[in-house]
This record gives sequence, C-alpha cells and structure tokens, in this order.
Amino acid sequence: MKPAGKGPLDGLRVIELAHIMAGPACGLMLADMGADVIKVEKYRTGDDSRRFLPPDINGESAAFMMMNRNKRGVAVDLKHVKGKAIVMDLLKEADVVIENYRHDTMGRLGLDYETLRAVNPGIIYCEISGFGRTGPYRERGGFDLIAQGMSGLMSVTGEGPDRAPVKIGPPVTDITAGILAAMGICAAYASRLNTGLGQRVDTSLFEAGITQTFWQSAIAFATGAAPEPLGSAHPLNAPYQSVATRDGWINIGAANQTNWLLLVKAIDAEYLAEDPRFLSNPNRMQNLTELMDELNIVFRTNTTKYWLACLNQVGVPAGPILDICEMHEDPQVLAREMVTEVQHPTAGNVKTLGAPVKFHGTPGGVNCAAPLLGQHTYEVLIELGYERDCVDRWVAEGVVGAASDGSFD
Repeated sequence: MKPAGKGPLDGLRVIELAHIMAGPACGLMLADMGADVIKVEKYRTGDDSRRFLPPDINGESAAFMMMNRNKRGVAVDLKHVKGKAIVMDLLKEADVVIENYRHDTMGRLGLDYETLRAVNPGIIYCEISGFGRTGPYRERGGFDLIAQGMSGLMSVTGEGPDRAPVKIGPPVTDITAGILAAMGICAAYASRLNTGLGQRVDTSLFEAGITQTFWQSAIAFATGAAPEPLGSAHPLNAPYQSVATRDGWINIGAANQTNWLLLVKAIDAEYLAEDPRFLSNPNRMQNLTELMDELNIVFRTNTTKYWLACLNQVGVPAGPILDICEMHEDPQVLAREMVTEVQHPTAGNVKTLGAPVKFHGTPGGVNCAAPLLGQHTYEVLIELGYERDCVDRWVAEGVVGAASDGSFD
C-alpha cells in the first residue's frame, strides 16, 4: 500500500534509481512531502546500503532503514531485457526520476534523459553525481570524503592550522546534494505546471560542499587569503563558539554588540565590555585568543547548567553540546517530532528521524518504514497494468524479485 498522509507533493510519482545516500536522501525528502517514491533496486542484492552492517536491527541495516522510509520498493534485474522494459514502463508514467550512478551508466542502459523525454516529455530527470554532468571532472566517481576535501570544507574544519585534516562528521555533501536535488525537482515541477515540459536537474556532491562555504568564500573573495580552521569559532563574529565550564562545555552566540553586552552583564563581567581589546566586534575578532582566555576563566567558575540558566534568562543564544543520544531525548526534538517510530516487517518497531519541514495545511510526514527488498513489486506492477500471472512468471524467471505475493501489506 502507498504511505498514508497527504503532503504538498501528493500525487507526484517519483522513480528512485539511486543507491546509498545522496539519491536516497533526495527521495526521502520528496517522500516526506507526500510524493509516491518507488525505489527500484538491483535484483537479489538491492541497494548497497542494505549491507552496511553493523549496526542492524533484527538483521536489517539501520543505515538502509534510515534513508528509505516512506518509500515503496521493487526489485528488478536491469540487465534482463524484460526487466529494463518494466522499468521503462514505470518511467513512462512517472513525473520524476532520480539517479546517482556514475557517468553514462543510464545511457548504457538506454534510460538516459533524451530517450525518456522522447516517450515522456514531462519527465523531470534528476542526476546527482560526484562532480556534475559537465566539466573536466564529469566522468569521475565521487564520495563525500573526496568532495569535502576538494570543496574546501576540510581546510576550514578542525582546531587550527598545521594540524591533520578533519572531515566534518556527517556525510554533509551527500545529504546536502540530496536536499539541493529535492529543491531542484520542486522548482522544475513548478516550471512544468506552467509549460507542461520536464527538464534535467543536475547537481553534485562537489557543488553541495562548495555551497556550504558561503562565509569562507566571502572572506577569500574580499581578502584574497584562504580562511583557516577556527575550531568552534566563527570567522566573522565573536564571541561565537564553545567555552569551558566547571563540568563541561557550552556554546555561546553573542555574535552582535547587543548580545555581547547582555552576555558580560549576565556573567557579571561587565569590565570586559570596557576593555579596549573587546569594545567592538572587529576588536574582539582581532583579539580572539585573549577574549576566549578571559571568558574561559569566568565560565570555569560554575557549571554548564548554571550558565545556561543565566544566559537563557537574558536572551543570549546559548546551548549545551549534546551527543547524538542526548539530542534524541531533548524535549524540543521530541516536541517537533524529529524522532519518530515506524513499524518494519522484520525489524519491528524502529526509531527514525522525523521530517524537518512542517506543512500545516498538507502535513505529510513519516508514515511507513523502509521496504523489504521487493516488498511492493507485485503492488506496483499490478498498478502499472500487468496481470498477476505475468508477475508470477517474472518472479520465477528472475526478472523481478518480490518479498511477497502482493498481499503482504
């Protein structure tokens, strides 16, 4: 059955020919907004992330389940003539296709944009790759680590210059590329409503990383010098970073003059506001090391809980540094339904992250777990107009894979 819930993209049919993270992240975003996302996986083996183990829940990959909730799943052998024909039939009826294969893979399968446009002029064809489909790097494969390094992100991440390179913990270029692709698809869909025509949407991990460098690129354009790592500090404002307390760390965001004056009053250190080194933001940035030395002396005199109460009372942005498990239990996270649960056929009750955009008129949201490999093969192909006995035969012949006989749900 299709995921329940009427989101703003209800009625949009998306075929996800994508694997691991960037493409599935795009499909996840669209599915959370109500699109009917049909994930087409390799016959027998499925998405490579099904084998990202451990961790697992009752044998099911936690990574796969996180990236593929709210989708329906079919398994097809694209190397089989009939399998490719089945996928082509799916694409003829689709609004959107998402693919994140290497250069020319879709062309060799006969599923490139020009071929699909000839039979479905309204198709929105979204390509997510390592470096984009044009330019000298278009044939290169790409991974998040490589994109983080080449986009400049790793050059500004870490404790300071002359230290070993540090990767941002999450696969930020994969996830950002998926978000950018979803944004591009929505824009192309809006255009199609006016013109009736689809188009190619092309983004990459490399560009996703570059997009994260707005502040650092602004500095480089203005000064001609490449910014260096600043730990938790901000390249343009101070104080805007972590400070040590008696029992841990907190982040403070006194990033403008008003908040700076509120900060020093709240911590009973108004003498710092009169110090010539810290009178204005340019002064504070020029003397950042001395500023943080002074603030750490003050903040180490009491606990994280105490200082958070003081700063929150006067409205200075501040927050604790939570680990992932602590974040999952935070009351604001729970109130915003950013942790939710879905029922999986074999893994049982599974926690997953919630939808980050809330629509009050057309809510959408997280409604079902990631599919088993081929869980919806019968359902989707029968919807497409195939007879059940045809699907039975193709299952027997290995053209398609099915986790059930179509009555599973």
